[in-house]
Amino acid sequence: MTLTIEDILSLEKGYRTNLINSVSGFKSANLVGSSDPAGKTNLAIFSSVIHMGAHPPLLGMLFRPVTVARHTYENIKSTGLFTLNHVSSDIFKAAHQTSARYEDGVSEFEEVGLTPWYSGNFAAPYVAESTVKTGLKLVEEIEIKANGTVFMVGEIVEIILPGGIVSPDGYIDVEKAGTVAISGLDSYHRTERLARLTYAKPGKQPSEL
Repeated sequence: MTLTIEDILSLEKGYRTNLINSVSGFKSANLVGSSDPAGKTNLAIFSSVIHMGAHPPLLGMLFRPVTVARHTYENIKSTGLFTLNHVSSDIFKAAHQTSARYEDGVSEFEEVGLTPWYSGNFAAPYVAESTVKTGLKLVEEIEIKANGTVFMVGEIVEIILPGGIVSPDGYIDVEKAGTVAISGLDSYHRTERLARLTYAKPGKQPSEL
C-alpha cells in the first residue's frame, strides 16, 4: 500500500486523523498536571512530549492550535509551572478519560478519580498514582506556522522516582516502573525491552549492556 500526499489529503477526515497519528509509531504517555492562579487543578493526557536536551535539562510538548480554550496551555502560561506524570498500566483508563472536554473550572483529577499531590517544593500538582513524576517551569514557547500549533519548552526543576528503577549510570528503567506507551490516539501498550546497547562507534558493532 502506497499513499501519495494527494491520496492522504483526499481521505475521510477521521481515517486520515487515525492514520497520521499512528504512522510515527509508539509515543510517550504523560499526564500534564497544572493549576490556575487560584489553585484550581487541571489534568490532561499528552503523547507529544519529547526530550530536548540534558544540559540544561529540557523537555518539550506540542499543543494543538490555541484558537479555542486549552485549559492546560492557559494554566501554564499564567503560572509558568506544570508537571509530567508517566501513565502506567494501573491508571491508563483514567488517564485516557482526561482527554474528554470538561468545562472550564472542572478538575479532571476529581472526574477521573486520580489524586493531586504536591511535593512541597513545587506549586503545580503531580499525580499521586504516577510512578515517575517531573516538575517543569516554562522557558520558551514557539508557534509552528505550518499548522498553528504551539510548542512549549520546559526546564526540569524536580524529578520524583520510586526506588530501584534508576541504574548506576542514570538510566531510568521505565518498563520496571510500569510506564505504558501510546500509538495513535487511543491505543495503549505495555513494552518488552529487547536490550540496552553500548554507545555506537564507527566500525564497531554494538554489544548488549
